[in-house]
Amino acid sequence: MLQICRFRAAKHKVANHGAPPDDFLDELVASGRTAPDEIFAPNSHDDIYSNVVKTLGPWKDVCHRRAVMIEVMRVLAGFESSRDWNAGVDTTNPTSATPDTIEAGAWQGSAISMAFGPELESLVLNKVGSVDGNDFQNAMKRDHPLAMEYVARLLRRTVNHNGPVKRHEIDAWLRKDAVAEFQALLDAPQAMRSTERWRGSVHAPFAKCAIWSACAFMNAGRDVDRAT
Repeated sequence: MLQICRFRAAKHKVANHGAPPDDFLDELVASGRTAPDEIFAPNSHDDIYSNVVKTLGPWKDVCHRRAVMIEVMRVLAGFESSRDWNAGVDTTNPTSATPDTIEAGAWQGSAISMAFGPELESLVLNKVGSVDGNDFQNAMKRDHPLAMEYVARLLRRTVNHNGPVKRHEIDAWLRKDAVAEFQALLDAPQAMRSTERWRGSVHAPFAKCAIWSACAFMNAGRDVDRAT
């Protein structure tokens, strides 16, 4: 018998941006399962892992690093757009005045950020067929898997493009219990995941949650939830 679980720690609010909906968390977990290992491998850059190691470290295996990235993306999207996939230009930023500098999507990326690494431009060119600023903006809003892979790769290059990361504003809202919750879902074998379901979009089915092992972990974390 399947025991369907809900997100618990990952549902905690992010500053004054509220709590993330399950649909958004589903997409993050789906992306974390399928993203290439290279995105999470150690590197020599001053990247997201070196930036939040005091809050969420130390790092363990690649699955732990995947879960940490999901948690960072969960919190960062709250700060950047209140998790609005269709968010547009940041009207408070005077430099957001050209197609290449205008922000777009849940993580408010802009085309100019492709200059941080050749793999960023290659990813966009491969998925979009263009590196034009307007095309970039449209893709970051429309193509959720691309937007998630892009921000993950960008955060491995630099933390300077996302002010809330650079200024450590996200740190107080990052949760180790949410990382553990995400890791439980990532670790669960395919055969033990609940039935996947379509969301009525082109973005593929996303597993709601793992059963038994993940449920046991989440239920054990209730006392932690009540205490925070």
